[in-house]
Amino acid sequence: MSSDFKLPFRKVLIANRGEIAVRIIRACHELGAEAVAVFSDADEAALHVQLADEAVHIGPAPSTESYLVIEKIIAAARDSGAEAVHPGYGFLSERPALAEACRDAGLTFVGPPAEAMMMMGDKLTARRIASEAGVPVVPGSDGPLADPSEAAGLAESIGYPVMIKASAGGGGKGMRLVRKPDDLEGSLKLASSEAGSAFGDATIFIEKYIERPRHIEIQILADSRGNVIHLGERECSVQRRHQKLIEETPSVAVDDSLRRRLGEGAVAAAAACGYVNAGTVEFMLDAVGDFYFLEVNTRLQVEHPITEMVNGVDLVHEQLRIAAGEPLSLSQEEVRPRGAAIECRII
Repeated sequence: MSSDFKLPFRKVLIANRGEIAVRIIRACHELGAEAVAVFSDADEAALHVQLADEAVHIGPAPSTESYLVIEKIIAAARDSGAEAVHPGYGFLSERPALAEACRDAGLTFVGPPAEAMMMMGDKLTARRIASEAGVPVVPGSDGPLADPSEAAGLAESIGYPVMIKASAGGGGKGMRLVRKPDDLEGSLKLASSEAGSAFGDATIFIEKYIERPRHIEIQILADSRGNVIHLGERECSVQRRHQKLIEETPSVAVDDSLRRRLGEGAVAAAAACGYVNAGTVEFMLDAVGDFYFLEVNTRLQVEHPITEMVNGVDLVHEQLRIAAGEPLSLSQEEVRPRGAAIECRII
């Protein structure tokens, strides 16, 4: 990466708080741009507010009245004269509506296009796109389940146990493990109800349940010129209630050949949906070494620093460069991970 590169943006608004906001502020300063923070009543004295060049108050303490209100984020960007918006992770980072609002307001969104977010945000659509791109997917539904009899026939054909999932889901919500036919209908109702309450979309589907899988995710970077690379894997198999607790890279279960195939699958899935910017493609790895596409996280991850440490690549720098229309600062051949890194979530 050229050390003398400067962002064309004079100001970048950070639509987030806490650690990730501090991290983005640092990257903006390193690349020659001013950083604009936003804050709620609860965060007036927060570190990200103190470190930013400018800060805009956006409402009361509840995030539903401040950090999650797109209109307030756009207004803060306009009022401050910011030319770009970085969503960080969490909050609005995977909301296509924010990307669209930025585009409509003439602001650069530091993230993927709204269209790619919508495609990857729906698990059934993402599954279809990955499959069409030649990426292995778990045997299961090709579309939403219409009725219990259809679900029963599909579960019988792929074999129990099966996992019911919410198409718009995440974080374990709308998921039910079913080990025998007698439990299927009740689990379908519960999963659909939970999905509707959590995501406003009750659509569910079924996949074969992979027993004791490893959870492997691949970091990708894609620019607006058609270049897509991966930066190797993170293993996040140690989880509690579907929340990742320990992340490590490299994975002890991934050799060079498997790493190459996982990386190629992640790049193919990203390219198939017109992905741009940083993202993570998640896979399940079974006991015999076969892997299956799971989903795409269309944002920076909490655990991205361990990938940065072993690759010597600043992902926030890359995000900002890509948003500015620059090509990736390195090719796939130049990705040379060294050493190992681990991150633990304290809960």
